[in-house]
Amino acid sequence: MPEPSVIPENGWHCGHFFYRFRRDAMTGVLNEAERSAFLAALNPSDAPERIATYWTSGHRADFAVMVMDPDPAKVDSIHQSIMAPGIGRYIEPTWSFVSMSEVSEYVPSVQEFKKRLVRGGADPNSPEVAAKVSAYERRLPMMNEQRLRPEFPDLPAACFYPMNKSRVPGANWFTEAFSARNAMMAEHAQSGMAFAGKVSQLISVGVGVDDWEWMVTLWARNPEYLKEIVYKMRFDEASAKYAEFGPFYVGYKATPLEILEHCQVVGK
Repeated sequence: MPEPSVIPENGWHCGHFFYRFRRDAMTGVLNEAERSAFLAALNPSDAPERIATYWTSGHRADFAVMVMDPDPAKVDSIHQSIMAPGIGRYIEPTWSFVSMSEVSEYVPSVQEFKKRLVRGGADPNSPEVAAKVSAYERRLPMMNEQRLRPEFPDLPAACFYPMNKSRVPGANWFTEAFSARNAMMAEHAQSGMAFAGKVSQLISVGVGVDDWEWMVTLWARNPEYLKEIVYKMRFDEASAKYAEFGPFYVGYKATPLEILEHCQVVGK
């Protein structure tokens, strides 16, 4: 048995945190000490492996923070620093999601990738199939590394939402055979490939650690692509028949200072 540990053997802990400024508690804009405390909370000296900040549209939250690290204490320390006495009295947490990164069971192995090509009508002995399989074999370790320990892309728009798979009679994902679920997820992945270069995604798992089963993070070159990819993929059977969605949050990449300025809680 492995030694007891809070560090996952595979993947990282992930936290999505959403906040609103408590303007009712403010007598004016933040003073220099409060401004510095906010900036320090989001730029810690002992920083987690990944951290990204966004101002968010709509009244449900003013800003969002996404954090990833092997150590769950480092992930949560960002939230605790934001809510610490001082600056914390002016900030209200509105929602959060705790999850972990993983390589999905539906990611095809090299052998399964070749079988999918053949099922699509390709000649298993053709040079074209051999070239595609060889290219996939080279890409797979890099793709799995991005799923487990992702680099956050430098893209301006992001969308965050939780989801479950349905358990209702006649549409219970968890009673379907793996082969059927695998085929539906392959169709779903194919739809997403049409947005390569426009949208990057991370699916982290909340099963056993939060209320929803998965957290979807989409980063896009333009917010139009967020709208388009979510709409297109809802027609896939895995989504149309089996998916249940939680709240959607859209954010725009910003430094901590840009968040304060956008939310008009600091002086000009």
